[in-house]
Amino acid sequence: MSNDSPILHPITHDRFLADVQALARAIEAGEWAPDMLVGVGRGGLVPAVYLSHRLNRPMLSIDYSSASEDAALADVAARSAAGTRLLIVDDINDSGGTIAALRRLLSDKGGDARHLRFAVLLDNSRSGERVDYRADSIDRDTDKRWFVFPWEALATQQAIVDEALSVPDRLA
Repeated sequence: MSNDSPILHPITHDRFLADVQALARAIEAGEWAPDMLVGVGRGGLVPAVYLSHRLNRPMLSIDYSSASEDAALADVAARSAAGTRLLIVDDINDSGGTIAALRRLLSDKGGDARHLRFAVLLDNSRSGERVDYRADSIDRDTDKRWFVFPWEALATQQAIVDEALSVPDRLA
């Protein structure tokens, strides 16, 4: 690889499991408890499944980037408006773009932010959005690694590199 290639940092399965346990403990230690988890496609689906089993809570999935998921987003918004406490799970809060978009879309569809919380495995302290629960934190000003989660490990290295290079501001 050239000097312009990203520094790939694989997250081991054991580390992933430890991170899910850390999230579960943080959630259980607080006064707020989710009624249901919502996994964000693609990266948040696997952590949400594991966390839903660990917390013994049901799970839904959404993909805010797909027009076909409009009904799923409306369902999540309606559930929060009705008082259902929803924990939205993603793999990483890097720029904050996904979380900001979900907050906006759910609000636009009548969702109640008082019943929504966000959890991630990895949280960038420099992100434009804050999360309620995190397993670990990084500072993107100094940490330029591209994190490869276990569910991404079957992709070709070139596909992983291409994805990393598609967001150069996170690597520079």
